[in-house]
Amino acid sequence: MAGRDVNSEKRDSMQEIIAVIFDFDETLAPDTTWGFLEHWGADPPAFWREKVDPLVAEGWDPIPAYLYTMIEASRASSVRERITKSRLAGYGKLVRLYDGVTRIFGKLARQAQSVYPDASLEFYVVSSGLRDILLNTRISRNFTRIWSCDFFYHHETGEILFPKNIISFTDKTRYLFQISKGFVGPEYDNRPFEVNRRVPAEKLRIPFNQMIYVGDGYTDIPCFSLILKQRGIAIGVYDSQRREKWRQAWEFIEEGRVSNLVPADYSKNSALEQSLLMAVTKMANDIALRRRTYQG
Repeated sequence: MAGRDVNSEKRDSMQEIIAVIFDFDETLAPDTTWGFLEHWGADPPAFWREKVDPLVAEGWDPIPAYLYTMIEASRASSVRERITKSRLAGYGKLVRLYDGVTRIFGKLARQAQSVYPDASLEFYVVSSGLRDILLNTRISRNFTRIWSCDFFYHHETGEILFPKNIISFTDKTRYLFQISKGFVGPEYDNRPFEVNRRVPAEKLRIPFNQMIYVGDGYTDIPCFSLILKQRGIAIGVYDSQRREKWRQAWEFIEEGRVSNLVPADYSKNSALEQSLLMAVTKMANDIALRRRTYQG
């Protein structure tokens, strides 16, 4: 499903699709890059403290800094096997998800249709994590599209050689525009400038006010801001077991960056499940009202 071409579907002028867009790391699961490094045998705190943070202090963007450091660590490894596409994919199958994640997709879809039978949901991931990990998690089939960082690999050994795609802070908003305009099929993978094509508001496949964005960190702030400005819903999540995350979470509330802030727990009757259900209900009701007005 991650490569499904939705652009070939008939466009409905009433736009009856709701998009739920997730960050991945520390939103749907604990940090998968950190987890992979640990699984590979590296020391993740030292990786960031001794290798990535000094690059950031020199002016590097944090995302290419960690990708470059992974490449260098793989090349320099004399004890562990090199980092390869297959090793990343293999770790994806082991990723532990937050409670309730596997069942949330079906529950939200059923809720939307119970409110308005013609409403439909699509799920997306926009992440600064690693694509070959995310594509191999057991929930990847639920997403219409997964956009994340990616490596160029050696054609014989599969070793990581160079960053191929980098998704950092404001880069994430590009994919919200692609979702809105309907430019999400595989044929757009090699057409990066297509997102700049003007699409009239009445031709948008999914308006921003029918988008729900769920994220946890500073890389999500541009998406939070865009979604809220366009009357969508932005839900901030945090790991309630990690006190160092509480300050950042509180800043999101103080600065008005999110519609709601809840622990990253998708289990039955949790605050996050209820927030998502209410958001979907609100949007499905809005679509139904607009349809009745249009038909009347």
